[in-house]
Amino acid sequence: MMNPQVHFLLNKALESLGNSNLDSAELYLNQASKLQVNNPHVLGLLGIVYAQRGNYPDALKFLNDSLRILPKNPLTLSSLGNTYLGLKDYENALNAYKRAIKFEPNFFEAWSNAGNALQELKRFDEAIVHYDKALSLKPDYAEAWSNKGNALQELKRFDEAIVHYDKALSLKPDYAEAWSNKGNALQELKRFDEAIVHYDKALNLKPEYAKGYANKGNALIEIKRFKEAIKNYEIALNFNPNYAEAHSGIGNVLYELKEFDAALLHHNKAIELKPEYAAGWINKGVTLNELKRFNDVVSCYGKALNLCPDIYWAYGSFIYFKMKIASWSGLSDTLEDISRKVKNNQKVADPFVLLSLIDDPLLHMQAAKIYTQHFFSANLVLSPLPKYSKRERIRIAYFSPDFRSHPVSYLTSELFELHDRSKFEVLAFSLQKAPHDDQMNSKLKNTFDEFIEVDYLSDIEVAQLVRNHEIDIAVDLSGHTKHSRAGIFSYRAAPIQVNWLGYPGTSGSEFIDYIIGDKTIIPISNQLLYSEKVAYLPNSYIVDDSKRIPSEKIFSLQEFGLPTNSFIFCCFNNDFKFNPCVLDRWSKILFAVQNSVLWISENNKDFKKNIMVEFEKRNIESSRIIFAGQIDSMSDYLARYKLADLFLDTHPYGAHTTAVDSLKAGVPVLTFMGKSFASRVAASLLNAIGLQELIASSPEEYEEIAIALAIEPKKLETIKIKLAHNLKTMSLFNTSLFTENLESIYLKMYERYQLDLEPNHISFD
Repeated sequence: MMNPQVHFLLNKALESLGNSNLDSAELYLNQASKLQVNNPHVLGLLGIVYAQRGNYPDALKFLNDSLRILPKNPLTLSSLGNTYLGLKDYENALNAYKRAIKFEPNFFEAWSNAGNALQELKRFDEAIVHYDKALSLKPDYAEAWSNKGNALQELKRFDEAIVHYDKALSLKPDYAEAWSNKGNALQELKRFDEAIVHYDKALNLKPEYAKGYANKGNALIEIKRFKEAIKNYEIALNFNPNYAEAHSGIGNVLYELKEFDAALLHHNKAIELKPEYAAGWINKGVTLNELKRFNDVVSCYGKALNLCPDIYWAYGSFIYFKMKIASWSGLSDTLEDISRKVKNNQKVADPFVLLSLIDDPLLHMQAAKIYTQHFFSANLVLSPLPKYSKRERIRIAYFSPDFRSHPVSYLTSELFELHDRSKFEVLAFSLQKAPHDDQMNSKLKNTFDEFIEVDYLSDIEVAQLVRNHEIDIAVDLSGHTKHSRAGIFSYRAAPIQVNWLGYPGTSGSEFIDYIIGDKTIIPISNQLLYSEKVAYLPNSYIVDDSKRIPSEKIFSLQEFGLPTNSFIFCCFNNDFKFNPCVLDRWSKILFAVQNSVLWISENNKDFKKNIMVEFEKRNIESSRIIFAGQIDSMSDYLARYKLADLFLDTHPYGAHTTAVDSLKAGVPVLTFMGKSFASRVAASLLNAIGLQELIASSPEEYEEIAIALAIEPKKLETIKIKLAHNLKTMSLFNTSLFTENLESIYLKMYERYQLDLEPNHISFD
């Protein structure tokens, strides 16, 4: 029998709790506990008081003491679940809610809270079932409608989520969190302006709502309103100085502004505040990459994956950055794992990462499809394009973040000059501002009919600008490479959209109509492994600037630390293209050709250190590996190639521009042609220059050819003479002919469009 005075004090405590007056509630409860020791109701309410204060250890003590006396109390069990939620112990929280429901099946709050625990456990379908049960018991339960919207949003069912947020808001118009959550769904649908309106509504209702300011900052980043984004993150931090995500948001803005050191300070602060913040570790890693601290990048990604193994795209990036520093431990098992995950449609690696890991064009296409469907499937905001009337001059626009001193621009600059202006208007949309003193950028600005810088515009704004210019053919020169912006094309910026040159693979999208290739790169039998229709050029798909030639400067071997009277193999490919299989082949070649060295790019300090260890594991003396530093002058860089005897290609991601450079300098390139686009580029170049004998069909043949050319000087000399002759007579470096062929491809695309025909494969045959 409860003491009447205890009963009175309990009611006063409940009243104080209802008014959020925790101090008064605790005072009444302490008085009650003196009158009646171990009263389960008093203990339970004390647990609730401590839980609301965030003192979870004491809350657990009092709640469990209460349950030992009264184990079937649904309210206490539910409060225990809330406490475990606060501790992020979601399994125990779920168990507590389930026990509460067992003793009170109509306890709608426990059903809804169990849904919250399931959401945290990423069991979203089960969470929805629990929210539905709560709503069947209490149809006007606004919180359950909003929380179900959150679960739907996690499942990428954004339109359904919005319906649920709207229902919550119809029941509770002043529900700030629901306004903000709806803003998040709108942001996922790329409806950024609408999202911001909803965040503003949430903030008007709840001016101290730190998360609302941070969410608004995220939307402002997407539309490149960076100063406003920082302001909103700073307001969030004023209300909650320990808000890790807001610090990370400022770091992301500073990253976009290329203030990498300042960005790093904010990412460090975010991690200091919240060491378990996996996305924070990723953001720090991305920034460290720009600072070329690759070893630290690998460490950051490793920590993120330890915290959250399923964080989207992180696993692939982790492996990619390990490849950049030649850290290959466990690589074989990793490749099997990553392949299996891509086949299971997991968001494990962005498409570019796979090119250097696995020679499988089907897997490359699957990864590209997963990636584009995740990021761009919702980009249906703009109205359908109207049909453009036929005009005398077709408007072509090239899109790239690399209109600067970059391999893509080195290769294409003369093409842009040579386009027939009687048939074509040629525009550039520069996706990233170049350094102010970049000579290539200055040259290109004078080459195009119009050079438009759009780095400050959002994807949808660029797409609308392209439409305003009535561009007929939009050519993406970047694909899934760094700083690319496929989102522009996802809005259907132009009636004909083309993937060419910058990315050696399929876009995996429905919005890119054509990929430009050749029959070495994409055999007819491989057409189904590309989401685009293939537009075939008659020779190699690669163009080059014919005026980009080696200087007359004659370098000595000693200038670059190269030995005299030795056979010099070289490979100046990027760090991530090296792998254990490549080094195994090269080591066998070096063993067989004792008087030889291998000359490679130093790439980065961590790569240089680790690659030497890898060669030493294969019993190759360090003196036989020579590192090439950077040369700023393009013509001198090309002239330096002449010191080498034979260029050894990597696999599966082979030489592209470096193969062009080597052949142009008169140095033969040996390649092992695989199945994927990235593994067949050097073969395409060799076919176009008439050196098919340097295309190996297996690793063993690759080794045999390399050894034979090194130990039989006459064979190599014959090939060099043939290369020198073919450089003058064959099509590979005939930029005028290439331009004519490319324009013929564009005309065929345009004719199909004007005849209302769907895109189809295009060939010169």
